Amino acid sequence: MYYEITVSTPQKVAFVDITDKIEEVVKKSNIKNGVCFIFVPHTTAGIVINENYDPSVVRDILASYERMVPSNIPYTHAEGNAPAHIKSTIVGSNAFVFVRDGKLKFGTWQGIFLAEFDGPRYRKVWVSIIEDK
Repeated sequence: MYYEITVSTPQKVAFVDITDKIEEVVKKSNIKNGVCFIFVPHTTAGIVINENYDPSVVRDILASYERMVPSNIPYTHAEGNAPAHIKSTIVGSNAFVFVRDGKLKFGTWQGIFLAEFDGPRYRKVWVSIIEDK
């Protein structure tokens, strides 16, 4: 089953928790056991699974990306968003989560984030759920 969701990102760089939206898709699918694949079709955004309980974790991650790929140095990419492209390659454009008993199977504090590096924008997220046979 394939679904598309739209996510509004609030600023230039942000992690937007999309766990609830993905859980809604899983519920709609009526699939009890399988795998949920999440993909973002944008070159300046990514998908991250990490802690979604303490917001300081997200702040620390974003600050670390900025230290690794500073936005205030010259890049050759003419559009001016080279750091966003580089950060998205670090993060990656997809993730998967197991589905068990109709629910996403996470570790204790895990959640799913759309990682925005060139916002604010409206981003698409493609979700496919494959049922265990």
